[in-house]
Amino acid sequence: MTENGKYEYVVVGCESAGVGLVRELTKAGKSVLAVDKSQEKVELLEDEGFDAVIADPTDPSFYKTIDFETISAILVTGANDEANLETVRAIRSVNKEVFLIVRVASPKLKEEFESAGANIVVLVSDAIKNTFLEKIKRVEIYKKLENLKNILESLKGKRLGIFTHDNPDPDSMSSAYALKEIAKQFDVDADILYYGEILHQKNRAMMNILEIPMVRAEEADLMSYETFAIVDSSGPGVNNSIPPDIDVSIIIDHHPPAEKVVARFVDIRDNVGATATILTEYVKELKLTPSKMLATALFFGIKSETDEFKRNTKTADFLASAYLYPFVDHELIEKIEGPAISTETLDILGTAIRNRQVYSSFLLSFAGFINDRDALPQAADFLLRLEGISTVVVFGVVKDVVYISARNKDVRIHMGDVLRRAFGDVGSAGGHAHAAGAQIPLGIFGEASEKELLSKLITEAIKKRLLTVLGIEAQS
Repeated sequence: MTENGKYEYVVVGCESAGVGLVRELTKAGKSVLAVDKSQEKVELLEDEGFDAVIADPTDPSFYKTIDFETISAILVTGANDEANLETVRAIRSVNKEVFLIVRVASPKLKEEFESAGANIVVLVSDAIKNTFLEKIKRVEIYKKLENLKNILESLKGKRLGIFTHDNPDPDSMSSAYALKEIAKQFDVDADILYYGEILHQKNRAMMNILEIPMVRAEEADLMSYETFAIVDSSGPGVNNSIPPDIDVSIIIDHHPPAEKVVARFVDIRDNVGATATILTEYVKELKLTPSKMLATALFFGIKSETDEFKRNTKTADFLASAYLYPFVDHELIEKIEGPAISTETLDILGTAIRNRQVYSSFLLSFAGFINDRDALPQAADFLLRLEGISTVVVFGVVKDVVYISARNKDVRIHMGDVLRRAFGDVGSAGGHAHAAGAQIPLGIFGEASEKELLSKLITEAIKKRLLTVLGIEAQS
């Protein structure tokens, strides 16, 4: 017995399921009392050092001896449904409030147990099914990782180029960083390559503070790499400037691809909110202990991509974040999140506010001719906070490309599909229901060189295509 006789959990039934729970709860630091009417089972648990008592679980008088104040839950785990039902009734005759979790073999009895007072009914059939599904998932992960390990082992002593998408964000940078660290375990020298610019103040802060070694692709000798990987993008030309003839062996992404993806290793999942979640899973399954810098990068990548876990967040993202949390340097996260906003970002936001056009709950805005395309999603996020607005599209011209950033909180609209339908024939587009983007070559808007005329042509063309796809009449 514990020193004061107080317990957090009472496990009723010392068969295999109950014994397993006693062991796991005790290992987790919980105070547990096991109850069974079999002297042999109780003595076996006592021999292992657990607190156990011989009693008839169906006898209400036994529960009058228990201090319910400290108990979080009573777990009824016996294999006999009839005895378990009598146990629930006995407990409830003494205490109406304690939380009861009960194992039940027959699905037909679920309602009867709930009527008797069970808070949670664990059906054996569901438990077995979920266990098998979890094992199947582990098998799939194992097979993927074996394939990845085989590729990396074949590259031992050679060089791997890891591409991010253009103008990489925290999810892309952290994912590439993780793959670089994984490759290092196989004696593969890997570089993180990117096209475009890293202009967003938080992205620059992340790269500098976490010392992520980013290499501009234009300045790298691509012929020096044996092969390449792409993270957070599904192939050359998909939100990136990677040459189409590049030999890509590894593709890891969380965006649904517009067409079939072919490579020696492909792991594309649209059931996670961030590519960093997938790479965290690799780190965990490969039993690598992440460094402070890597864990902080991956955690910030997931947090940023899911907008503080509020957008497109899945169970896998929470589990990955929970795994990373003990290794994360939260002071570094505060430094990354607290850089000063640039003057250009402020100007772009001001232009987007001035140029906004509203159609019902849809807002469209031209942010001008800009250098920092990363300011577009910041402007879109800000404008989405306006009262009565549920969908925002902000676009701007960077050199010879029109970049579009969309944000949405209307559950009836999938912005990734909307942008693909609106601009897939003239550029590249895609994303999720709540956040999406597109790129359109400036050349399709004609030979106009005067900026005011060109801005009108771009705005009208984008407005027409979007409103048509959304089915909105052009009445401002």
